[in-house]
Amino acid sequence: MPIRIPDDLPARKTLEQEGVYVMDSTRAARQDIRPLEFGLLNLMPNKERTETQFTRLIGATPLQINLSLVRITEHQSKHTSEEYLNSFYQTWEEVKERKFDGFIVTGAPIANIPFEEVRYWKEMLEIMAWTRTNVHHTMFICWGAQAALHHFHQARRYRMDKKAFGVFRHQILKPGSPWLRGMSDSPIIPVSRYNDIDRASIGDDLEVLIDNPELGLCMLERKDGRAVYFLNHLEYDNRSLADEYERDIAAGLDTPPPANLYPNGDTSAVPENRWRSHAHLLFQNWINEIYQTTPYKLDEIGQ
Repeated sequence: MPIRIPDDLPARKTLEQEGVYVMDSTRAARQDIRPLEFGLLNLMPNKERTETQFTRLIGATPLQINLSLVRITEHQSKHTSEEYLNSFYQTWEEVKERKFDGFIVTGAPIANIPFEEVRYWKEMLEIMAWTRTNVHHTMFICWGAQAALHHFHQARRYRMDKKAFGVFRHQILKPGSPWLRGMSDSPIIPVSRYNDIDRASIGDDLEVLIDNPELGLCMLERKDGRAVYFLNHLEYDNRSLADEYERDIAAGLDTPPPANLYPNGDTSAVPENRWRSHAHLLFQNWINEIYQTTPYKLDEIGQ
């Protein structure tokens, strides 16, 4: 019982070619079960690529999941047509009365802007507060995680001396965590960020689950069990870091090649994906834990 997305969403063809079972509306309606309701707040410019990365991971579950694609209400996308957005996305204003079993807030390419100066920060504050009442469990990714840590936990973000960019081994600090079942002791995880979270600002309401002492924190959990914060990018595909590197070079930046991505450091070679299995483990653990703990009646979420 797989993921349910719009029948003509471009990501659907990619997922079906990869063997991900995508359910159409007619078949889903015949099944006498309550599907899980998930939402993806997509803050990235390339909406199609990002939605494909996340639906690939969500769609690997044996459970039936209805996925709603959500965007900021007032923000005008420069890289995705309004026609595409109107066809496949709902604004947060359109979904804010609904309740969700799981909700993902993605990263956004605004690392150098103070949170309060982000154009849609007011709406982000409303969305983050809404996740406490209308969502059973939320996963905040990259900038989304930094914003939520800042808002909910007063964690201090600071700019690192240089961009953390590449694929790096991390340490599992809490192997007994339900989110990390089956993970190896030192998983390889893609990293692409200029900022880190000051460890001294992490309070007792948070627990660090995955860490890299040199690059910084990777994954934290809110101890009340309602959210996790993942600062890096297990959802990335093979070429995500490579394409970012090529864009930086084309823009005249002196970004070094992403560390540990290319075979033998050869930037002309096809990048190898050495984190895919851990990405699937993380999302399957997350979905399973939501399935085990969410109320059967959607309207009881948040109570």
